[in-house]
Parts: sequence; C-alpha cells; structure tokens
Amino acid sequence: MNSTSFVPLIAPIGFYPVVPTADWVQRLLGWGVRTIQLRAKAADHSAQVLEREVRAAVDAGRAVPGAQVFINDHWQLALAAGAYGVHLGQEDLDSADIEALRRAGMRLGLSTHTPAELARAHAVQPSYLAIGPIYPTTLKVMPYEAVGLERLKAWAPHAAPYPVVAIGGISLERLPGVMACGVDGVAVVSAVTLAADPQQAALRGLALAA
Repeated sequence: MNSTSFVPLIAPIGFYPVVPTADWVQRLLGWGVRTIQLRAKAADHSAQVLEREVRAAVDAGRAVPGAQVFINDHWQLALAAGAYGVHLGQEDLDSADIEALRRAGMRLGLSTHTPAELARAHAVQPSYLAIGPIYPTTLKVMPYEAVGLERLKAWAPHAAPYPVVAIGGISLERLPGVMACGVDGVAVVSAVTLAADPQQAALRGLALAA
C-alpha cells in the first residue's frame, strides 16, 4: 500500500446489506452480518437526526469486532464520527474531500456503472469498487442500463486489485448467480429490509455469500 492508497478492508465483504437506519445496522450486527452500509437519505431527516443516525451506526460497528460499517454519501458526518468507511458515488468524487478521508485512515467504496467509471475510480485507489445496477431496480431511478451477469463477469477483473461488490436489484434467489461472476461481495437493498422474516433472510444471505 502506498501513501495515496485507501486503507484495505479488514475482512472479505461477502453479504453486504444496505439499510436506511442505524437500528437496522445494530440488528444485522446482532445477527452476525459484518459488512453493512447505512444509506440514510438527507431528504428524510433533519440535520440533527441524520448526524445522530450516522454516529449511532458508527458506534454500533465499533462495538463489534470485525465489523465493517460504511456510511453512504454523508462523508463529512462520517469523518466527524470516525467511521470505518464511506461509500461514494461517481458524482461525489467532484465534491468530497478525498484527501481528508484518506488521511483519516477511512476505507472508501466507490460506485461504478461503466468501464470508463471503473478506470476513473482506479485512480483514487479505493478500498473496494461497486459495479451496478446488475438488474433493473425500482428503488432508485438509474440513468444507467442494467449491467447483467455477462458484463459483470467481463468487467469484474478490471477492478483488480480491489475487491468488487455487485449491487442493484439482487434478490437472495439471484445471489448465487451473481457470486459466480467472480465478485467479492453482493450488496442487497430490499432482500433483508422488506423480507417477511428479516433475520432469516440475513442468515440465508450470509450462507449464500460465504
């Protein structure tokens, strides 16, 4: 690792739920999930509540050995809370203080949607790269077409040496096929939070991505 690289992850990614609240982070940690992303939307919270959510998620991760809790987008709050890591989109590269995050020893995950974005992300030397959306998703309006398994399989090697996370429209049923494309982790958004039995879904996800 050179001085411009972000710190590497402390553990494999595997099953990677993306959740809207710190309460979900705490529950998933209790069920044995170790890599989790808090994606709390600024539009849904006051500044104070958002700060409290980020701090609670960071504290929950810090209390569990081996936990890797990432904060989506809110890098200033993550920095202030001493987060393990942040996850940013391509557009955030233009505005986030990447050097401050690197100096703080935080891990960085970056979203990519095309080979050109993969190349741009490489220059930042992040801790991991995410590729998506793998399948069409209704949870977020995406300006990109779905990557699909064939392209995921072709693009994943270009992320090396960084771990690859697949994201976007991935159900537990689709998870094994996605893992077979040579990725290091699979991020799920609704597969746990909208499941009839979230704990059962989390345990199944852990087993499928192991």
